[in-house]
Amino acid sequence: MNSKFDPFIKDKGFVILDGAMATELEARGADLNHSLWSARLLLEAPELIKQVHYDYLQAGADVITTASYQASFEGFASQGYSEEQAIALMKLSSKLAIDARIEALNANPYFIRPLVAASIGPYGASLADGSEYRGDYGVSIEFLKSFHRRRMQVLIASGVDILACETIPCIEEAIALKELLEEFPETQAWISFSCKDESHISSGELFADAVQLMDRSSQIVAIGVNCTAPQYIESLVKIGKGNTSKPILVYPNKGETYNPVEKIWIPSATGHSHFIDDAKVWFSAGSTIIGGCCRTTPADISELKQLC
Repeated sequence: MNSKFDPFIKDKGFVILDGAMATELEARGADLNHSLWSARLLLEAPELIKQVHYDYLQAGADVITTASYQASFEGFASQGYSEEQAIALMKLSSKLAIDARIEALNANPYFIRPLVAASIGPYGASLADGSEYRGDYGVSIEFLKSFHRRRMQVLIASGVDILACETIPCIEEAIALKELLEEFPETQAWISFSCKDESHISSGELFADAVQLMDRSSQIVAIGVNCTAPQYIESLVKIGKGNTSKPILVYPNKGETYNPVEKIWIPSATGHSHFIDDAKVWFSAGSTIIGGCCRTTPADISELKQLC
């Protein structure tokens, strides 16, 4: 299966992902102190979401990711939304990104059309208690497949190019997603893990083991790390390169620590270098798909053009 990323890598040697959605929305005045997080804005401020997508495209992103990370049937139901409303909001998340791409294409010539990736956040995100950074769910693989199946089906049918299965904290959930993809054989996805240090995913399992398991799927066209502290990325990229021939993607946060109880970001005690300086290190280590997660901005993504 030819990867959706192949044309970009062939053209310039790398792919630029977008940056944060939720923290960028907050920086623009949105209140996301809510269990639905950025998905809340699908109803309250859809044009703001589309503007963020557009700004990332203007900054040079080859891929923009939908505001569906925290969008789940269970999460919407807990806030009183019907199944029909949940489906409509998930479809809207894709439409906003697709519409932003249309506007960007109308405004600027693109050698290769940017991709729209549907964000598939982990089960833990629906719990809104930070468990996507622990992975201690206590549920079965079949339960996780059931949780992800319906929204995956909706998002695939909404016209996106690829699925972004991201911030996955444990191998069991990655296996559930890998097996679930087989029910949609024409669909490509990337799998991106949240990691606690330079060699372990958030559950404490080895990143190398997770990569090896995901390498077995032809539908998974890239494997990597997101929402992880930048100081761990170089080591994780090297581990990834040693365990798969698939492209390694990384989109870490800016080095701050998120407190899921108080829902605030705590600055790094050691500080961090400029985003582009870190990105050049990750590129040299072997990552060819690079973007940003929490607290990164369109300005950070614009710098990634300097990788070439």
